[in-house]
Amino acid sequence: MSLLPIPMGPIRACFPALRAHSHQKPYIFFDGPGGTQMAQQALDAMMSYITGGMANLHGTFGTSRATDELLEEGRRGMADFLSCQPEEVAFGQNMTSLAFSIARGLSTFIQPGDEIVVTEIDHRANVDPWVTLAKDQGAVVKFIPVNPETYTLELDQLDTLITAKTKLVAVNMSSNVTGTVTPVEQIIRRAKAVNALVVLDAVHAVPHFAIDFRALGADILFCSAYKFFGPHLGIAVVSAALFEKLLVYKLAPAPAYIPDKLETGTQNHEAIAGLLGALDFIQTLGTGTTRKERLRTAMYAIEEQEQEQAWRLEEFLRKLPPVRLYRAPTGTRKTPTLAFTLDGINSRKAAAWFADNYNMCVADGHFYASTMADKLQVNELGGWIRLGLAPYNTNAEIELFQTALLALLDTHGGTSQASIV
Repeated sequence: MSLLPIPMGPIRACFPALRAHSHQKPYIFFDGPGGTQMAQQALDAMMSYITGGMANLHGTFGTSRATDELLEEGRRGMADFLSCQPEEVAFGQNMTSLAFSIARGLSTFIQPGDEIVVTEIDHRANVDPWVTLAKDQGAVVKFIPVNPETYTLELDQLDTLITAKTKLVAVNMSSNVTGTVTPVEQIIRRAKAVNALVVLDAVHAVPHFAIDFRALGADILFCSAYKFFGPHLGIAVVSAALFEKLLVYKLAPAPAYIPDKLETGTQNHEAIAGLLGALDFIQTLGTGTTRKERLRTAMYAIEEQEQEQAWRLEEFLRKLPPVRLYRAPTGTRKTPTLAFTLDGINSRKAAAWFADNYNMCVADGHFYASTMADKLQVNELGGWIRLGLAPYNTNAEIELFQTALLALLDTHGGTSQASIV
C-alpha cells in the first residue's frame, strides 16, 4: 500500500519534548522502544480532565458521570485501535502488573502436569507471570528457542513443543530488542489445535503496525499507552468468552462484571484521558470517515515511513566491521528497532558517549529480554546498544547518528583493539 508521506514538520510540532529550549539544546530521541514522547493532544486531554473536575466513578453528580463516560470512551477508543470489543478492554498500572493479575486468575485453568509454553525472545514480563503460574500449579514450562544466528523463533518443532498437554502459550508479537516480528498466526493455529490459551505481548508491536485482535484469534493481548505517544498506562484485552470465566482477586463489593472486575481500585483516570489524546494524535496521520479507519490507515503510514528509515540504518550498520548487528535476515518482518554491539566498547559507555557528545537518547542493556541476552552472551559487553525509531524521527537525525557512531569508532580506534570497559 502506497501512502502519502507523514508531514514531519506538523508531526514534530505535536511533541513538546522535541522543542528547543534556551537552557539546553533539544534531545534527539532514539529510545522509542523504551517509551515514546507524549503528544500534545495527550497532554491537553489529561489537563482538561484534571482542570475540569476530577472524580471517582458511579456517582450521581456531573464530574463522576463524566469520569464514567471517560472510561467507557477509553475502551471504545482501544476497541477501534485494536479491533476488539470495548468490554474486552481493561486498564491497569502497567502490562507487567496486569499480566501477573491475569496469571493468578488463570490458576484454575492449570493443573499439575499441564504445560505452559513461553519463548526465549520475549521480554520477561511475558515470561515470568506464566512461569510463576506454572510453579504455583505444578505445571511444566517449555521454551520456544530463539535462533542465535537469525534472531527469530525456531518454529520447526512447534508440534512437539505445543502438545495436547499445553494449556497456555505466551509469545510476543515483536521483539523489543531485535525488532523481529513473530509469525504469531502460525503459533496461534497450533495452540488452538490443542485448545490452548494464547497470550500476546503487543507492547512493542502496537506502536509500529496495525493489529486486529479479533482476526488473530488470541485470548489475551497486552500493550502500554506510553509506547504510542500517551502516558504510563497498562492495557489488557481479554476475549469476552475467557474474561467472563476469569477469576480475579478483588474486593467483595467491587463489580464482578467485565471488564471492571480486573480493574482493582481507582484507575488512573487522567492517564485514560491521555490515552484518548494519544489516539487523537494517531488519527491525524490517517484517513477515513470513522476513527477506526483513521487509526488503521495511520498505522499503515507509520509502518511505511519507519521501514524506510530502519532500512537505511540497517544498511549503514552492516557496513561497519566493528559493529555486530542483531537483526533478522532480509525478508523477515521487523520493526524499526535495531540492536547492536561494538567490538571493544562497552555498551553503556557507548550510550553515555552519544548522550554526552550529541544529546542523543540511545538505550543500552538487556531490556528485560534476559533469556535471549544470556543465550547470545551480550551481558559481558554491557548488553546491547538499542536504537529505536518513532514517527517523529527525521532523516537528518538518522544522518547525525551515523556521524556520531563513526566519530565514536574513530575516537576508540575503529577496531576491537581499542576498548573501554
